Amino acid sequence: MMISQIHRNKCVGPDTDDPGKIYLADLVSAFSVALDMTEGQPAGHSIRCCWIGFQIGVAFGIDEADLSDLYYTILLKDLGCSSNAARICELYLTDDLTFKHDVKTIDGSMSQALRFVLSHTCLKAGLAERFRTIVRVIQDGSKFNHELVQTRCYRGADIARRMRFSEMVADGIQNLDERWDGSGLPGHISGPDIPLFSRIALLAQVVDVFQTANGRDAALQEIRSRSGSWFDPDFVETFEQIAGDDCFWSTLSSDELNTTLHRLQPRETGRPVDEDYLDDIAEAFAGVVDAKSPFTSGHSERVTLYTDLIAQQLGFDARQRRWLKRAALLHDLGKLGISNSILDKPDQLTDEEFDQIKLHPVYSENILANIAAFADIAPIAGGHHERLDGRGYPRGLKGSEIDIHTRIVTVADIFDALTADRPYRAAMPVTKALTLMSDMVGTAIDQHCFEALQLALIEMDQDQVA
Repeated sequence: MMISQIHRNKCVGPDTDDPGKIYLADLVSAFSVALDMTEGQPAGHSIRCCWIGFQIGVAFGIDEADLSDLYYTILLKDLGCSSNAARICELYLTDDLTFKHDVKTIDGSMSQALRFVLSHTCLKAGLAERFRTIVRVIQDGSKFNHELVQTRCYRGADIARRMRFSEMVADGIQNLDERWDGSGLPGHISGPDIPLFSRIALLAQVVDVFQTANGRDAALQEIRSRSGSWFDPDFVETFEQIAGDDCFWSTLSSDELNTTLHRLQPRETGRPVDEDYLDDIAEAFAGVVDAKSPFTSGHSERVTLYTDLIAQQLGFDARQRRWLKRAALLHDLGKLGISNSILDKPDQLTDEEFDQIKLHPVYSENILANIAAFADIAPIAGGHHERLDGRGYPRGLKGSEIDIHTRIVTVADIFDALTADRPYRAAMPVTKALTLMSDMVGTAIDQHCFEALQLALIEMDQDQVA
């Protein structure tokens, strides 16, 4: 049976007669772009993996209800990956994005692992420091790897639960790095004890990494060589059958792949999302962003609190405040595409490094602009580092070009940045931060927004005393 026939027989798209509905599958696939960034993968990696794994599931005869969970497991397989980025930089003294991209190309053999360590550890340090770091990594590499994988897997599973996905999806994400022969992590489970979705997701991931880099033949060669060690041989055999269909590969490389996935998704994956669920998803992805650095832990949540306090003082109604809180939660989404070697650098940034930092609001805006439910907050995320005097970034907007919503988030963001620890300084006392911000009024920040923040903080202090 041709693959295209299997699609028609087994897959049913959602009812899209109502263009105003927001569908979970579309929302998640759009957000998966941010996960690709934090893994250093080419854009569309998660979507391509979903296509690959979904075809394996269909061809293997997985029923429609389980196909829905498989769909989300693969799209969200990297939910926890931001949580180990800072630790990678700390342990290996390297760029986490390059490290994560390249580590997916090694097969776990001692020779490949050693070459990887030598080519990715402490490259910018002096010879003595590099030697010490490499020796430490070689000695403790197994322990480091277990820590990094465990952090990522458990964090990803926890976020999936917070996003209301099933325990099967959470388990699939948690066990992504387990291998058929028991040599994987975090639990060294083996064979059929590995969750079904984990087995398919890992296979799909390796296929995409190698076919993107070197073509289909390289991908087939890689999975054949790992059959019975990394991969369930039955799924390898299933994929080899799928790979014989040229339509599979042409669809995989098509610019319309996301649209194709939308048409082929099981009906359950097309369930609509209500306002409360949108809030939960925004909060979950804010958590993904904040987990990227120990210096941003809770940042998005606090910026959201200050944003809401300012908006309340300015007389915004409940609907407007809810909308603006989502913008605050997701304003730093683009930081997932910036290396922690820059984000967490304790010293002054070079011009090139600062140019990288200035890209994060651009990334935030681009990602959100492609998510129908959040497209209207994209300009706020893209503009939260602009200044009234035109000296901000990325566009150098000034004055009336910056709307009130962006001005609110900017004030909230600056206040939290000043009153929280940063790599280059300790947190400031609130009074000192407010004094510093008062000097920014009219040049960097809006007077009314700043005054609203001050009033809100006074009221909070009075409430605490009462």
